[in-house]
Amino acid sequence: MEKTLKAPNYTVEQTATLLNDYAAGMTPEAIALKVGKTVRSVIAKLSREKVYVAKTYATKSGEAVVKKDAVADAIGEVAGLTEAETTSLVGANKTALKKILAMLVVPEVATD
Repeated sequence: MEKTLKAPNYTVEQTATLLNDYAAGMTPEAIALKVGKTVRSVIAKLSREKVYVAKTYATKSGEAVVKKDAVADAIGEVAGLTEAETTSLVGANKTALKKILAMLVVPEVATD
């Protein structure tokens, strides 16, 4: 049985163009149009070449996105909860969890 070789999806020249254009600041969308590939294909190739930097997402207020699991884990750590107790927090509202965490980590103000 003869083994057939798969044709490469990107030529050496296309890869070089991809890398140069991305380094120059072109978006994956613009590069995809230029080389005639899909945006996902370009992003995948840039990722395989270890140069792609994923978009960072922010909330409407401009804060970094924090997953609810991470907030629950932080509460569990501060409050000394077991893993099962911490896992049960994930079902709660994220805003409520963030408020609880803020109350737990902010030291009490001493009153005179």
